[in-house]
Amino acid sequence: MACRFGFIAILTALLGATPAKAQAGGNPTGIWLTQAGDAKVRVNKCSGGICGVVIWLKDPINPATGKPQVDDKNPNPALAKRPMIGLRLFSGMHPSGPNKWSGQIYNADDGNSYASSVSAAGPDALRVEGCVGALCGGETWTRSR
Repeated sequence: MACRFGFIAILTALLGATPAKAQAGGNPTGIWLTQAGDAKVRVNKCSGGICGVVIWLKDPINPATGKPQVDDKNPNPALAKRPMIGLRLFSGMHPSGPNKWSGQIYNADDGNSYASSVSAAGPDALRVEGCVGALCGGETWTRSR
């Protein structure tokens, strides 16, 4: 599929990324542009933690089908038909330190969920990290205005 948002590109971008230090005063809520610039995620407070949902895609239409992008990498056939816009990315993200939340992140590039942490790295930066086994890394999302 052309232009999949790659905010947790497990074996490529993750391996070379370095962590960012969280700064006081960061707020995770708002709309965030992924590092690749191909998706926007709305982060809200929910259930004592945070939730993140895809609200925009740079390429919302699949050029092969002419229809909106769907979660076609998901191994569950019923879930593989759900739209990418509106897709929930974070689950169980609860506070795990100052300006930091830990839980699971869904990777639409391969249809799997991974251990993840999200930290406010200042007022306009959100550090999103994930692990596959012992391999960890991440990227920084920027606040969208």
